[in-house]
Amino acid sequence: MAKKISVLGSTGSIGTQSLDVIEKNKELSLYAISANKNIKLLEEQARKFLPKLVCVYDKSLYPNLKQRLFDLPVKVTCGDEGLYECAASAETDMVLTALVGIAGLKPTLWAIEAKKDIALSNKETLVTAGHIVMQKAKENNVRIIPVDSEHSAIFQCLDKNQNEIKNIIITASGGVFYGKTKKELENVTVADALKHPNWAMGKKITIDSATLMNKGLEVIEACHLFNVPIEKIKVVIHRQSIIHSMVEFMDNSIIAQLGAPDMRIPISYALCYPKRMNSPGNELDIYSLGSLTFEKPDFETFPCLSLAISAYKTGGSMPAVLNGANEEAVLAFLEGKCKFLDIPRLVQCAMQNHKVVVNPALEDIIDSDMFARECVRKELVK
Repeated sequence: MAKKISVLGSTGSIGTQSLDVIEKNKELSLYAISANKNIKLLEEQARKFLPKLVCVYDKSLYPNLKQRLFDLPVKVTCGDEGLYECAASAETDMVLTALVGIAGLKPTLWAIEAKKDIALSNKETLVTAGHIVMQKAKENNVRIIPVDSEHSAIFQCLDKNQNEIKNIIITASGGVFYGKTKKELENVTVADALKHPNWAMGKKITIDSATLMNKGLEVIEACHLFNVPIEKIKVVIHRQSIIHSMVEFMDNSIIAQLGAPDMRIPISYALCYPKRMNSPGNELDIYSLGSLTFEKPDFETFPCLSLAISAYKTGGSMPAVLNGANEEAVLAFLEGKCKFLDIPRLVQCAMQNHKVVVNPALEDIIDSDMFARECVRKELVK
């Protein structure tokens, strides 16, 4: 029987690629899809895949979507109630969380409490509440399979050698502004920042890649996923995006995972785990690779990486503040309300003004996220 998948965030970059993987694999079937506002694409997906559940999070769009899909044998839902049904339905086997930002936290927890395995593409879930999420997964005997190419690579390299780790080495493309000085970044545009050299991704994650915040978030995510101290995680700039990450073991050997920069490969691995199935992702032509290069990150020009490491070391509610401030600052940049170099400044401002909650509950994390966003908004109007 085919494994039934719920895809939360089906109209985004990861969501659409996930549906491509499901379409081409007879051992997978699409049970539920959700989107925030894009009901045009949501309708197209519903008509093509005929899932049991279709959810639009924005309740104001529910009547329109319901009317669009009146002739289909699908249940149309909305809001938190609909998202909960998609994530926790007794009929679904696995939930792929591809929602953007902290919006993915509660649905991931709902799915875990319903004892659904998670294909995790929402790194902010672990950045903000990793201690809660991983404990809940353990209590409910739920597997969290990473979808991010870097964490998928680490997961594959580790196999059963979790206790033999010396270092985890996370690779980074360096983003579109690799090699630039701060002076050269003073007046870069949104269009400039969205020209990622290797990956086709959503706007938010592409900006995070340009600032290196994405790599900082991935470092925090790796600490939680693999239960390792941050001192054992290294970041290396690997411009070709062919090696997706590496693990160094106690005997000083290093195992790396290679593949074309195509997200359908780690998506396929996560959805089909523990099997490996044929993937629609591009093959890697080993003969055409040429040189693979590795360099240290530029922490001075791209301070977001340092801010993320600092937030994790501070602990408590600080990573939630880091994430919330970054989401708000990136949104401001995309809307033309601040400059590219303002992003780390705004994040640092929120972190400096936050009073840390040492052992935050879920409510504390949500409050810290809201505090960070408000702090950025206030700073923007000064």
